[in-house]
Amino acid sequence: MSAFDGIKEPIQSYVDIWTPMFKQASESGLVPDFLLHWGHGAAMASVLLSMGVIGAYMGWQIRLGNGEEVTPLTLGDTIREAHPKIIGGAFFFFLLGGQGGLVLLDTQGKSILESPHAMTAALSVALLATQAILPKLFATENGKLARDVHAYLGTATMTVLFAHLVTGLNLGLSF
Repeated sequence: MSAFDGIKEPIQSYVDIWTPMFKQASESGLVPDFLLHWGHGAAMASVLLSMGVIGAYMGWQIRLGNGEEVTPLTLGDTIREAHPKIIGGAFFFFLLGGQGGLVLLDTQGKSILESPHAMTAALSVALLATQAILPKLFATENGKLARDVHAYLGTATMTVLFAHLVTGLNLGLSF
C-alpha cells in the first residue's frame, strides 16, 4: 500500500501520453541517455539553488525589516515586491519539472510514485501551496500569526526541498 494508490493510475495515464515521444527521441539518438537520466535533476537543482535560495533569503530580509530595499537581485523592485515573484516562479518551475521527472523516470522503465523522492515531492508541493495561501491572511486580525507561520514554515519548506534534492540524487544513483 502506497500513499499514492488513489492517484497513481490517472497520473500514469498522463505520463503514458508523453513517454513514447521520449523513448523515440532516445532510441533515435536525439537525446543522450545521460540527459534523460540527469536532466530533470540538473534543471530542478538549478531552480532550487537559485530561485529557491534567493527567494528564501528575500523572505527573511523582509522579516528582518529590509523589505523596502532594492538590491541587484531584485532588478529594480523592492525585496518585498520581488520575493513572491521569485518564489512563485520557482513553484511554477517545480510543478512543470515534476511532470518531466515522472515522464523521464517512466521513459527509463522505472515505476513512478514509489520512492522517497515522490514522497518529498508531494510534501514540497503541499508546503509551497500552503505558503502561497498564507499571505492572504497577513491583513487579517491574525496577520502576525500568519506572518510568523509563513516565515518558519518557509524555512521548513526549504529544508524539505533540500531533502527532496538528496532523495532525487539517491534515486538517480540507484540505477
